[in-house]
Amino acid sequence: MRLKAAAFPLCCALVLVTGGAAAQNTWDDSRDQKRDMALAGHHDLSGRGAYQPVIEKQGARWIAYIGHHGGTARNPLTGRDEANGTSVLDVSDPRRIRLLAHIPGDGAGAQMARVCTGLPGAGPGRSFLLRTLGNSAHEVWEVTQPEKPVRVSVPAEGLSGTHKSWWECDTGIAYLVSGVAGWRTWRMTQIYDLANPAKPVFIRNFGLPGQQPGSTGHVPTALHGPISTGPNAGPKGGRVYFGYGVNAYGILQVVDRDRLLKGPKAPTEKNLLYPHIGQLELQRNQGAHTVFPILGMPVPEFARHSEGRVRDFVLVVSESLADGCREARQMAWMVDISDEGRPFPVAGLTPAEATGNYCARPGRFGAHASSESFAPVYYRRLVFIAHFNAGVRAFDIRDPLAPREAAYYVPDARGAALATNNVETDARGYVYMVDRGGLGLHVLRLTGAAAAIADAAAREREQ
Repeated sequence: MRLKAAAFPLCCALVLVTGGAAAQNTWDDSRDQKRDMALAGHHDLSGRGAYQPVIEKQGARWIAYIGHHGGTARNPLTGRDEANGTSVLDVSDPRRIRLLAHIPGDGAGAQMARVCTGLPGAGPGRSFLLRTLGNSAHEVWEVTQPEKPVRVSVPAEGLSGTHKSWWECDTGIAYLVSGVAGWRTWRMTQIYDLANPAKPVFIRNFGLPGQQPGSTGHVPTALHGPISTGPNAGPKGGRVYFGYGVNAYGILQVVDRDRLLKGPKAPTEKNLLYPHIGQLELQRNQGAHTVFPILGMPVPEFARHSEGRVRDFVLVVSESLADGCREARQMAWMVDISDEGRPFPVAGLTPAEATGNYCARPGRFGAHASSESFAPVYYRRLVFIAHFNAGVRAFDIRDPLAPREAAYYVPDARGAALATNNVETDARGYVYMVDRGGLGLHVLRLTGAAAAIADAAAREREQ
C-alpha cells in the first residue's frame, strides 16, 4: 500500500486517555548488578522490544521517544493490539513515567527515532519526530503535543532498507539511511532538507565508491549510520562521520559537510570522493555500528607539549551478534582524527568479562551502541555503551588515551537473556537504557565517584 504524505492525526485513529497512562516503578532492583549507578525509574513499554531512545525537552516537560522492533502488543491507552512502532512517554519525573501515545508501525517496527524542536522552516516551539517505518519508508510526525502525534510527510518510501538516521535540528538537514533501487548495497545515504518537515526537499544520494549504480567490482560494506556536527565544528568546519559495517569490515569515513551538500550530486565515483577527507578501515571482525565524534579533548599527558595538547576523537562502536562469546570481542575504540586524513585507534573500551561471567550467561556479550548526546553534562567526560547481557557500561574518557570503566548497571533478566540494546542520556544527567527482549525502559542516575565526573553546573541548569 502506498503511503500518503497528507496529515494523518493519530488522535483520529486512537482514543487517547487524558493525561496518559501512568506506570509506577514496580521494577525490583534488588537482584540487579550495579556499581555507581542506581535505578531512578522504569516503564515496561508494554513488553515491546526497543531499539532507539531519544529524549527531548519540550516546554517544561521531558519527553522520551522509543523506537521499537517488529511485533505486536496491547496499547494500554486504547485497549487494542497494535503493531510495534514508537512509544511516546513523559519522563519528567522518572519515578512516575507516563505513556502519552503509541504510534503504530507497519508490522516490521519503527526502530529509529530522531526529534527536533524549533526547526528553521517550521517556527519556534514546534517539535517533530523523524522515524523509520519498517524497512520501507521514513516518516515525519509533528509531536508539539506529544499526546496527539500528527503525520506531516513521508520524505522517502518504497525502500528496501532503513536504519540509524541523523537529523540536524539547527538546519533541518537529514541524513537518511535507506535502501534505494539501483544501488549495489542495501543501505546508503539519502540527504533531505527537512527544515520545513511538511515540504521535504531532496538533496542527493551518497555512499562509498563501489556502492553506486553502474559501478563494478568490490562492494564496500553497507552503511549503518551517520552523525553530523552541523555547519560549525570549530576551525575545520562542519563534518559528517559515517559508520559502515556492523561487526565486520567496518569503515569510519570523515566527510566535509559543505562539499557533501553543495558539491556535484550525480553518484559517480569522482563525485562521491569530492567531499571525502579520510577513512579508517577496521579489521575483518570489527564493525562501525556507531561513530560518535568527541572533539576538542584535552589530553592530560600532553599538557606540557607544544603540539597535540587538544585532540579530536571519534568513538567507534562495533556490534556483538553471536551468543555465548562465539565471535571476536565486539568493543568500542577511541579513534584519533586530529589528522583527519589519517585516523587511527589509540584505546579500546570493553568491560572485563570476569566481572559477571558474561560468556556463560544467556545472550550476547559485547558492545552494541553508545550514547549520542552532545549535552555538556557528560560530553568529553563519560560515554555510555549498551552491552547486551552486560547491561550499560559507563567509561571515563577524560584521559582519552586511557579510558576506564566508571560505572555499570545490569538488570536481572528473570531467567531470560538480557539484551540491553541502546542507551541515551539527557541534559539532566539521567541515563536511559532499553531492552531488545521486552524488559522495558530503565532510567538510571549516577552515584558515588561516577557522579562526580559529570559537569555539575550543567546538570543543575537543567533541573
